[in-house]
Amino acid sequence: MVFGRLHVLPLVTQFLTRYSEINIRLVLSDRNADLIDEHLDMAIRIGALSDSSMIATRIGAVRHVICASPSFLACYGVPGTPSALAELPCVSHELTARGTAWPFREPGAKVDTMAPVRVRRAVTTAEAAIDAAVAGIGVTRLLSYQVAEAVARGALRIVLERYEREPIPVSILHAGLGMLPLKVRTFRDFAAPRLRAALGEAKLKPPSQAS
Repeated sequence: MVFGRLHVLPLVTQFLTRYSEINIRLVLSDRNADLIDEHLDMAIRIGALSDSSMIATRIGAVRHVICASPSFLACYGVPGTPSALAELPCVSHELTARGTAWPFREPGAKVDTMAPVRVRRAVTTAEAAIDAAVAGIGVTRLLSYQVAEAVARGALRIVLERYEREPIPVSILHAGLGMLPLKVRTFRDFAAPRLRAALGEAKLKPPSQAS
């Protein structure tokens, strides 16, 4: 839903302004909707695609990143390895047992390893996790586009970058049933380059490097 609010909603507004004869029903959700059963023309999916009946247009990738506020890191120190997180207060927005251990990829390794974390605060949304991390409550793990703005203004700092997992693909998806309707093709062709540009601009740079 964060990606939809930050990137898709403004895009839809631009599209409606340009194409006044087309209407859009926008569904923002964190679940993977079934396009056919729910009568949806297309979706923007974050993650690997397993359904071969769908046609995908790749528009970029995002990362799972570990971040904390500069004041927190000044107080507790910058973790050098994932195992250090077991000694630091952390903020999780996964309200399951999975939230007590986070996956990492050792440099040169081909499989992930799980590092235990000490969860001080568990929340249900990415926004709440960002707010808690900015306030210095603890280290959090989120997607790169979710924290891009906080990183750009210096409120959060990325750590443990060399232990990040493979980037996660982002795709525009539609059903592969016959010829694509003109209005759907028009939206795809409008959205794809703009979303690629948006994902390209959302690089996680400290304020001194931001353009």
